[in-house]
Amino acid sequence: MPHTLINLDSLAGQLVVSAQAYPGEPMRDPRTTAQVAASAVIGGAAGIRVQGIADIQFTRAAVEVPVIGLWKDGHSGVFITPTLQHALSCASAGAHIVAIDGTRRPRPDGLSLAETVAGIHAGSNALIMADCGSLDDAIAAAEAGADIIGTTLAGYSGERPKTDGPDLELIAQIAAAGLDAPLIAEGRIHTPAQARAALDAGAFAVVVGTAITHPASITGWFKDALTS
Repeated sequence: MPHTLINLDSLAGQLVVSAQAYPGEPMRDPRTTAQVAASAVIGGAAGIRVQGIADIQFTRAAVEVPVIGLWKDGHSGVFITPTLQHALSCASAGAHIVAIDGTRRPRPDGLSLAETVAGIHAGSNALIMADCGSLDDAIAAAEAGADIIGTTLAGYSGERPKTDGPDLELIAQIAAAGLDAPLIAEGRIHTPAQARAALDAGAFAVVVGTAITHPASITGWFKDALTS
């Protein structure tokens, strides 16, 4: 359904919480996602990021903050909202911002990133977050018209090594590039100190997912600390 554009200033210097569960997990239910999202908003989240059409719909009904929606289809290559049709479906479900693969890799529908961005803008009111894996990705995504740049795919697209925590070097590089689109840091931000470091490195806002919304991973961290 159509919606009004959000004011990105509401996310400046703020925390966005990603609420996602993997296939087969007990929490893989859109109602649960929406409850987790609403709980995160109570804690101070200024935005929510969710995966899947039903999750977007349920979360939009549960929270008043901007919702970043995506659709994962596949397990390798370009699978974060991989095609224009996936993106338009996320927008129709109510996503204020649609997160798409923002790398320079070939897309399944054969469209370029610029064509995909143009198609989303033409077919919806949603803003576009380009999930990038490198500085070159970020520059290309900004030139393609993406409204937001994310570091979501740093360490996963083959261009940069996977750092233990957030890729602060990449965040600083993109911030220094002076792109028109604001930069949202995402990926392996597991502590409040790392979130602060991402902001200090030049990020406009920070997304945290696993460390807040994935009990199995959090439990494993504590278990490993006790048994190592």
